[in-house]
Amino acid sequence: MSHIVNIKTEVRDATAVRSACDRLRLPSPVQGTHRLFSGHANGLGVQLPDWRYPVVCNLSSGELKYDNYNGRWGEQQHLDAFLQSYAVEKAKLEARRQGHGVTEVQLADGSVKLTINVGGAA
Repeated sequence: MSHIVNIKTEVRDATAVRSACDRLRLPSPVQGTHRLFSGHANGLGVQLPDWRYPVVCNLSSGELKYDNYNGRWGEQQHLDAFLQSYAVEKAKLEARRQGHGVTEVQLADGSVKLTINVGGAA
């Protein structure tokens, strides 16, 4: 049986953040205080391609802090790709933790189809 799931992404898992960075071939995320244009943010900093400032993941709240000046300091598509990769990696981690198999297919439109095989490896 097939189910469609919509996900509102909260970034709370450091392992999934690291996996998303690996998946996108980004530098490893760095825990600490990161400089943004109008201040500082604490959390796990992710440097997206051609972004002037990092995206800072507050793992306890699930929120992201960033300053891309409406795309002038970083393209939205890079943030969207990171969030998609994070969601895919988090879903795979959780499925595997529960003993389920996971298969992944990249679709032509850029979306990702995950199939979770309940109770079995894939």
